[in-house]
Amino acid sequence: MKRPILFLGFSLLAAIVWSGCKHSQAEDSEKTTFVLSDTMLKNIRIDTAHLQPVLNQLRLSGKVTPNGGKVLKVYPLVSGYVEDIKVQLGDYVKKGQVLAVIHSAEIADYEKQQAQATSDHNVADKNLKVAQDLYDSRLSTEKDVVIAKGELQKSEAEMRRLNDLFKIYRKGKGATYLVTAPISGYIIEKNINNSTVIRTDNSANIFTISELDDVWVMANVFETDIARIKEGYEADVVTVSYPDQPFRGKIDKIYNFLDPATKTMQVRVSIDNKNMLLKPEMFATVYVKYKDNEEKIAVPSAAVIFDNSKNFVLVFKDKFNIAVRQVEVAKTSGDITYLSSGLKADEKVISKNQLLIYDALKD
Repeated sequence: MKRPILFLGFSLLAAIVWSGCKHSQAEDSEKTTFVLSDTMLKNIRIDTAHLQPVLNQLRLSGKVTPNGGKVLKVYPLVSGYVEDIKVQLGDYVKKGQVLAVIHSAEIADYEKQQAQATSDHNVADKNLKVAQDLYDSRLSTEKDVVIAKGELQKSEAEMRRLNDLFKIYRKGKGATYLVTAPISGYIIEKNINNSTVIRTDNSANIFTISELDDVWVMANVFETDIARIKEGYEADVVTVSYPDQPFRGKIDKIYNFLDPATKTMQVRVSIDNKNMLLKPEMFATVYVKYKDNEEKIAVPSAAVIFDNSKNFVLVFKDKFNIAVRQVEVAKTSGDITYLSSGLKADEKVISKNQLLIYDALKD
């Protein structure tokens, strides 16, 4: 009887030990299993890795300039001296608005001519009436009527000429000429002051007006980068005034010659500027984006975790299956990072608030 009892005792002991080991394994499994809470799931962002052409970025320097097609220079049409300046540099003006008043001897002469033309017209009109009455009374010939009509027509032509001149010159009160804005826009250049003497044989403009609802950014391209630039490439423009607010545009013109002084070629980027944040002469850094023929796995740069001189991503399948994966970074271009290994296309990665999850899984 001792032998069966002894065997039963060993069997019970083995069962207890196996039960204890199973319980210990279950506890270890609970400790090592990570489950993402529903709250945390709402606060992360999940992106899908894609195989796509590598997007490169070229950094250029340049400056903001007005759109050349929306810039007009204002020149004086008469000589004289500046009596009153109505606007200042940087002011917004509307089409037809008076910019300056110029007192001019030429306008005074045109006024004199207009007065003479009015007088001649009145005399010619009376002479025609007299000639017509005399002709009707058989006291003069038809030739006298024709001559009188010719004189009246000449006086009318002279009056029309002077009226057209005054429309062009925008005559003001007295012998003054009104300089008006040909378009609506901003005064970006002003080359006169009060009492300045104006001469029409001087080729300098007195004002420059530009619309600024869209502007150009002129960027310099070094010879080594010319082959990489093409029209239509997208570009992000960053200024010192707004370092965290890139302005998006496209290269719409390439100037195919080199500046002999700087040995650079210029390209033009058109930027929408309806909010008027960009000002002419602002320094700008232009980031031109272009694609290579090579394709690599691309993920958001925010998804890559750099730790202990290595790069990792969190691969997401579901809230019960999240894994830390080491990856090899080939290149980073802005907010996109290209990987040479470690991840496959269509795998999902966590790209927001992933550091806490990474620390939990790493531990």
